[in-house]
Amino acid sequence: MNSRVIPPAQHQKEPEMNMIELNGAHGEGGGQILRTALTLSMLTGIPFRINRIRAKRAKPGLLRQHLTAVSAAAAVCGANVDGAALGSTALTFTPGAIRGGDYRFAIGSAGSTTLVLQTILPALWFADAASTVHVSGGTHNPAAPPVDFLQQSWLPLMRRMRVQTELECLRHGFFPAGGGEVCAKVAPVSGKLQPLTLESRGEWRATRAVAIVAGVPGEVAKRELEQVESLLGPMDTELRSLPAREGPGNVVMVSLAYEHVCETFVAFGERSLAAETVAQKVAGEARRYREGGAAVGEHLADQLALPLALAGGGRFTTNRVSDHLRTNLDVIGQFLPVRGDISEITPGVWAVDVQPLAV
Repeated sequence: MNSRVIPPAQHQKEPEMNMIELNGAHGEGGGQILRTALTLSMLTGIPFRINRIRAKRAKPGLLRQHLTAVSAAAAVCGANVDGAALGSTALTFTPGAIRGGDYRFAIGSAGSTTLVLQTILPALWFADAASTVHVSGGTHNPAAPPVDFLQQSWLPLMRRMRVQTELECLRHGFFPAGGGEVCAKVAPVSGKLQPLTLESRGEWRATRAVAIVAGVPGEVAKRELEQVESLLGPMDTELRSLPAREGPGNVVMVSLAYEHVCETFVAFGERSLAAETVAQKVAGEARRYREGGAAVGEHLADQLALPLALAGGGRFTTNRVSDHLRTNLDVIGQFLPVRGDISEITPGVWAVDVQPLAV
């Protein structure tokens, strides 16, 4: 296959291109099926129809976050959309040409700004001009990667693939209040995406913990950092106290930086949880990764499959293969001539190979 998606500015879509039919209840049955389909529809020019959207979630259908992702994708490529309404369980999306520019999208809830961004950023990598995107809503949401995760763990790997994107958190927004805002600046990819091979993490460089509070006593964050250090050992720590108007909210993040990758683990404070319990959760996840032999953790693995497919291939190792990852690979395979092979190479370490289909 071609080692990259045809830039949409040059793509000539056939007037009667076959429509892909998707079952939103397939696999993990969540919103990622829709988001991946939106991204790849924009990039390939192939329309799709999806039924039973988020069928395996407690509240099926389009929530505000998913509806914003649909609206954002439609705005970026001038798509025709049918079924874009709150609660809708079926949607048809017919894309046009991807256009760079200045975009602003408001979720209107604490829904994840980062998931909306990850829907449209790969398309904007191949736009006809640079773009600036503002998304308001939740920046630190327990059901999605926080902005810090994208900044520290995901974007550095994308830059190795020749992506030029910068991401800034202008205002924090926690669940359930929301009210945050992120800004992404995107330059079109020059040439083609570089395939990524990430089989080992390399030598350890640094460990860092950050505890953020907004409208929550700073003593909570102090106790969290002390507990994390007691469980993982000495490290750089930061207590970040935000204005009360950006809360209420509390999050603890532990970053493990290695030669080839930086992994970030996250736990959120809740009214019913002690600070020490929150710290134990994030420290436990960080320790399991640190003691394992894989290059990336479960959540970063989920987010590498699509960029590798766009690059025409790649390989990474992970310590857990989620239903989310398997489902994402299935959806990718319906739009692009690639396949994802998963194999356990040593106990607790899986290799994920994204390869072009043989012609």
